[in-house]
Amino acid sequence: MMNKKKAYISYGINLILVLALFFFLRTLIVTGVLNRYQADLITLVCINVTMAVSLNLVTGLLGQLVLGHAGFMLVGAYAAALFTKNSSLPLQFSLPIGLVLAGILAAVFGVIIGIPALRLRGDYLAIITLGFGEIIRVIANNLKITGGAMGLGGIKSLTNRQHPAGMLPFVFFIAAVVIFAMFTFGRSRHGRAVIAIREDEIAAEAAGVNTTYYKLLAFVLAAFIAGVAGGLYAHHLGLIDPSKYDFNRSVEFLIMVVLGGMGSITGSILSASVLTILPELLRGFSNYRMLAYSVVLICVMLFRPTGLLGRAEFSLSALIRRITGKKQDAAKGGV
Repeated sequence: MMNKKKAYISYGINLILVLALFFFLRTLIVTGVLNRYQADLITLVCINVTMAVSLNLVTGLLGQLVLGHAGFMLVGAYAAALFTKNSSLPLQFSLPIGLVLAGILAAVFGVIIGIPALRLRGDYLAIITLGFGEIIRVIANNLKITGGAMGLGGIKSLTNRQHPAGMLPFVFFIAAVVIFAMFTFGRSRHGRAVIAIREDEIAAEAAGVNTTYYKLLAFVLAAFIAGVAGGLYAHHLGLIDPSKYDFNRSVEFLIMVVLGGMGSITGSILSASVLTILPELLRGFSNYRMLAYSVVLICVMLFRPTGLLGRAEFSLSALIRRITGKKQDAAKGGV
């Protein structure tokens, strides 16, 4: 009973902090303290956090290497954009519906790819998912409905004077929901089954875990979230360029997961935020920006190969308990 009470208190504190952060950012944007460029950068951070957390579900919790995650993002981007473009509903109503459709369509592709691919392991799974990402991009480049190589433009957006915060409310809310869902999933019975498969698939299967079901569940759930993130990204930019969803884009998300720590959700949040903001901060050093970016990654991998947080999670309540505990110990030692 005490543990449940502590959990509810922790959830309440986290909810208050998230709402406080949202209203703080929105106030800065509405009052003009943050300009449009900075607001768009924060929106992009939230989208990348959503993608990194979704990929961490497969690569971190499940332990399967995926190299085509941007393909699910592209599927979701087109699904949401085509729906909102052809819908007569206001964007405030058509966008949520479009995002749901984007997630569902990406999940369907996840099932189609996951059923044969997840029977394989290691490099073979990585190659199949890489092939999927490239196939989706090539198909998008050759279909009239997707705009071909020219991409799809004219996508509705909330970036105007009536909505000074732009896409940030939608993106921030979905990122918060995804993070909460991943934390909850990781601590649930299903999440522990997924982690057991990562640690030892043979032992997990011998213990009665349906490995095929849970591997497919994690893969499809990650595809669903990636599809939603793709829909958000398309409406944030106002256009879809298939070349932006290539192998390099998938590797960027994979780097965010590895840098933050495979299996650590808070690590993915931290790394996605840093790796999104860092290139923009170094934009003034255009000739050396990518060099500095690469050096930072290499240093982290050399001195912290498990990532910034490894498989640990940052906990505000645990940090407070640790600080107060140290103060109490110091007080006892001084008596």
